[in-house]
Amino acid sequence: MIDRWGTFLARRALAVLLAGLAVAVAAGAYGLGVFDSLSQGGFDDPDSESSRELVAEQDAFGNQSVDVVAIYSSADLTADDPEFRAAVEGVVSGIPDGVVSSVVPYYDAERPGLVSADGHAAQVQISLAGRTQGDFLESYDELSPALDAEGLETDLAGSYAVFTDVNEITSEDLKRAELISMPVVLLLALLIFGSLVAASMPVLVGALAMVGALAVVRLLTHVTDVSVFSVNVISLLGIGLAIDYALFVISRFREELAALPADHPDAAAIAIRRTMTTAGRTVLFSGLTVAAAMSSLLIFPQAFLKSMGYGGIAAVLVAMLAALTVLPAALRLLGRRVDAGRLPWRRHRAVATDDVHGRWARLARGVMRRPVAVIAVTVVVLLAVASPFLGARWGSVDHRVLPEDAPAHAASDKLAEEFGPEQSTASLLLRGADEQEVAAYVREVEQTDGVLGVQPVARDGDATLLRAAWEGNGQTEASQDLVTQLREIEPASGTVLVGGQTAATVDLVDSVGSHLPWMGLIVVGVMLVLLFLAFGSLVLPVKAVLMNLFSITASFGVVTWIFSDGHLSGLLGFTPQGFLDATNPILMLAILFGLSMDYEVFLLSRVREQWDRTGDNDLAVATGVQKTGRIITSAALLLAVVIGAFGTSGIVFMKMLGIGMLVALLIDATIVRALLVPATMKLLGDWNWYAPGPLRRWWDRHGFREGAEPVAPVPHDPVAGTSTSVG
Repeated sequence: MIDRWGTFLARRALAVLLAGLAVAVAAGAYGLGVFDSLSQGGFDDPDSESSRELVAEQDAFGNQSVDVVAIYSSADLTADDPEFRAAVEGVVSGIPDGVVSSVVPYYDAERPGLVSADGHAAQVQISLAGRTQGDFLESYDELSPALDAEGLETDLAGSYAVFTDVNEITSEDLKRAELISMPVVLLLALLIFGSLVAASMPVLVGALAMVGALAVVRLLTHVTDVSVFSVNVISLLGIGLAIDYALFVISRFREELAALPADHPDAAAIAIRRTMTTAGRTVLFSGLTVAAAMSSLLIFPQAFLKSMGYGGIAAVLVAMLAALTVLPAALRLLGRRVDAGRLPWRRHRAVATDDVHGRWARLARGVMRRPVAVIAVTVVVLLAVASPFLGARWGSVDHRVLPEDAPAHAASDKLAEEFGPEQSTASLLLRGADEQEVAAYVREVEQTDGVLGVQPVARDGDATLLRAAWEGNGQTEASQDLVTQLREIEPASGTVLVGGQTAATVDLVDSVGSHLPWMGLIVVGVMLVLLFLAFGSLVLPVKAVLMNLFSITASFGVVTWIFSDGHLSGLLGFTPQGFLDATNPILMLAILFGLSMDYEVFLLSRVREQWDRTGDNDLAVATGVQKTGRIITSAALLLAVVIGAFGTSGIVFMKMLGIGMLVALLIDATIVRALLVPATMKLLGDWNWYAPGPLRRWWDRHGFREGAEPVAPVPHDPVAGTSTSVG
């Protein structure tokens, strides 16, 4: 299939290029409108107890959760001064209709603690109108401008203030990351390729991937909710992988051109056909493996994780299509002019083609001389780096994911400073219990270690809503344990549901943990199938999965050491939360598994190509490492720039994603690719290419091998000890 496409491109390059650019222009015009269609919620599991409690609470009483805390303060006035109270009353009376379900101002409340100890600050507690997180965020967007009190300082705290700041800062960070990364990528590509024309190609493919993926996501918004955070993964993966794929294709095209006589009349057509049957095939399988990894996010019930899956799949597939259509069509038309605009010091340097004695090959041979020692040392080092992950603690988003100067972060700090130690709450919804049974239940809850008290909120018929409070941040392990204890307390009759922010975090951690094994099975299963189709071996796919796990777990260890344990927080500019956001490792696992396979597929494709020609395992490994060494290093450097730009984000979980992926990328492109892969392939020898007889024969007939030309027979079968033809 890919060889036929290469032949078609060689003949119809101009038509393919014009069609591709026309589609890109249309996609750009359509896709830029996606931002008005994206949702902002989606962090909850609809089937969890906390979600069911919220729905039942809304059905019985309307929303009673304290979603927003408006803090009003003055250096001169106190809360009981007429001017202070009049300003707050004016705000309360001016709240737009339909955006709140209840408002509890300090002057009407029976709740204690709504006025600060010095009297210069007071709270108004607000419950938002709506039924879903998206509804609440829309209500908050309409409400927040109306909460400013004339003559008083106004600060807004609460989860929806945090979510709003996260969305705004993330959008700003995304623009900044692109402004930082794209010029640097262009400069590095210029240094790598040595010519202006070749260097512009990865940037072109990256732009096509971005606008195409946005158009795909906008189409998806017509049939399902897609989170605004999907744009982040589109930017990261779309641009990053487009650059990788462009680098692979352009490098192979230049290599094939260099192998042909300078005066060959059909050099560009021949080179593009060979490029598509080699590097094009690699890009195809890489794109499918990364998309398969991202598709594993679709099994999670949280719309946020699903949205990241949608965005990732769209970004990868569009980047792959651009690299297999527009890019090769442009290269076919350019021919040797792909090197136009060469830098002065690169004008007389030839493109290396068959040098199998370079420094990368020497490194591979050195590793293969002592494979056991290399494996032992590298595995011990990687496991040591991964070890902090064993003590990882889990939580969810709170105000500390924001920079300290963000409004919601500053408001939360002020809340703790002015109104005493931070408190957390859980909503307890009882059904089918009479007043005496409710009172008995309250007494039992109050006896739970850590609970400060239980306040009645509302009662209607046999439904009673209570609110239990305790001291401390709601995301801590102690708070989560307390919610677990509360859920173990049963009323004498009827039922109880425990909800609230901490309960939602408990449910999130449980939901992620229960779906994680299925995610792993999907990722590994699809990877094994795709890599078998690519290489005709059952051993190489298993080895590739194990290699990837080493680099991924090492990156998990680093992010745990930094973001959970708090090391380097001053240098990196964030407030440690003492835990990891439960969704972040899931996103990292999906993205990193795909990206790690990207380099694995590229390296093994060249190894397989040489193995098919010679049947010499050591030569195949050394040649594959030599031919891909500079390209993979260059691709990793370019991708590191894109990913590293996300590490500058002011949002902790975006910073964690950027730094964690950067660490994994560097480990994978250096330690794993240059040390572990050659060492393990040396130890395995001919077993690298093993497949049971029926599978081997099937692959001989139908397998997707490099190139379309016949290959040399391989002299030895590691199981049967007989000659067999591979390829």
